[in-house]
Amino acid sequence: MPMNRNTFSSLAAWRRRVLARAVHRGWRWVQEAGAVTAEHPGRLSFRRLGHGTRLAFPQGTVFGEAWIELGDHCIIGERVTLSAGMMPGLDLGPDPILTLGDGVVLGRGSHVIADTRVTIGSDTYCGPYVYITSTNHSYDDPHQPVGKQWPRAEPVEIGPGCWLGTGAVVLPGARLGRNVVVAAGAVVRGEVPDHSVVAGAPARVVRSWDPARGWQPPLRTPAPVPIPAGVTPEQLLALAELEES
Repeated sequence: MPMNRNTFSSLAAWRRRVLARAVHRGWRWVQEAGAVTAEHPGRLSFRRLGHGTRLAFPQGTVFGEAWIELGDHCIIGERVTLSAGMMPGLDLGPDPILTLGDGVVLGRGSHVIADTRVTIGSDTYCGPYVYITSTNHSYDDPHQPVGKQWPRAEPVEIGPGCWLGTGAVVLPGARLGRNVVVAAGAVVRGEVPDHSVVAGAPARVVRSWDPARGWQPPLRTPAPVPIPAGVTPEQLLALAELEES
């Protein structure tokens, strides 16, 4: 019995589904095999690569890793640049140049450029495409192209517990305190006090924590309800499914 057009369409759709599943399984295998961990560092030789830390595949540009220290349980997303020094092959001395504390998260496509000292405190989370740099172009000589003039470098320090939103930029010389929130797209320079929220370009403090009065200006959203003690992840999933039904 001859096949009709619907039969050929169904066969083509079945083949496409099978091929798609195979491609997705293959890509997951490549991602797992290409990830960098302390147990499987691949070609990278970091000064320190902490327990439980993982650089997702595909990695971005990484060089100067002999002067890069990554703490425990860090998550480095896909295509994240980590660089120490202006170019590969330089001797940067005995001390680390780029240091990430424990539990730091760098979102997909972020860049950390450490031509001089850059420190990111423990449990700091960065969204996608965050740019942190210790180097900026100079333009002192009006007769020379900006890109040919020697850049300026200043250390950068980001305190523990910070949150940097998508597309945030941290410029040379910036010093962020503890538990600072940087709004998406903000451009940060200079000193930022503990427990503050900054936004804009250039960034300015738009909210801060006062021990006596709490957040000023006051938060406009209600505080999240804490999870009761003793509740298991399975119970939370069951509750979420109940609310959806």
